[in-house]
Amino acid sequence: MGKKKKRISTEGSEDALSDNPFAGLNLGDLPAAPEVELPTKLDVNTQKPKKNRGRLDVGRQKGGRGGKTVTVVTGFKGISQEEKQALAKKIQKSCGVGGSVKGGNVEIQGDKREEAKVILEEAGFRVVFVGG
Repeated sequence: MGKKKKRISTEGSEDALSDNPFAGLNLGDLPAAPEVELPTKLDVNTQKPKKNRGRLDVGRQKGGRGGKTVTVVTGFKGISQEEKQALAKKIQKSCGVGGSVKGGNVEIQGDKREEAKVILEEAGFRVVFVGG
């Protein structure tokens, strides 16, 4: 048998649990918190209009990949390889998955069409879902 642990009684003195551990700190020298003005309503007209950078097709493929689902973004026109890689990296990071740029297309592991759509629309592309 193990040793019996000594139990501390919580009954009795009500003062024991009401002591303030911060009472001894001198907090009188702290500056007051700055007042922050919160926006009451977002004005739609103050946002910059997004420029249209073209249409991108976002689809899901499964065939020839060992049963794994892959999200494929196609239709890049006039976009450099570096920008495709940057977009792929951003999508991968937001989805928490891997991916690559192959043959001018961005491939993301898993069915991440909705997440890819959000990021691509923020970049100014018009996204269309294709396939199943």
